[in-house]
Amino acid sequence: MNARANPARGEAAILVAGETLVLRPSFEALVAAEEELGPLFALVERAAGGTLKLSEVAGLFWNCIAVRPEGLTRERLGAAIAELGLVRATPVLRVLLSQILQGRV
Repeated sequence: MNARANPARGEAAILVAGETLVLRPSFEALVAAEEELGPLFALVERAAGGTLKLSEVAGLFWNCIAVRPEGLTRERLGAAIAELGLVRATPVLRVLLSQILQGRV
């Protein structure tokens, strides 16, 4: 599955093991992320302050995956984010954090 992210829906995409994962910050996804990671505003503040942990990035991404491929584990997603590095993962994170702060435009 090589889906495309729709920026008009606030989606972003990340490449994991050669497969494009669409991250969709839907209400349900953000509620699940908040249950796991704590208040979303605090998450945004940690990101702005440079104190966001890799596990929190992985948690947010995990909860926002629109269609989770069979066999994908959270650990593999976290490893893929680490392999990408912050320079390539940050734009994806920025899209999701913008949606948290601004909602859909």
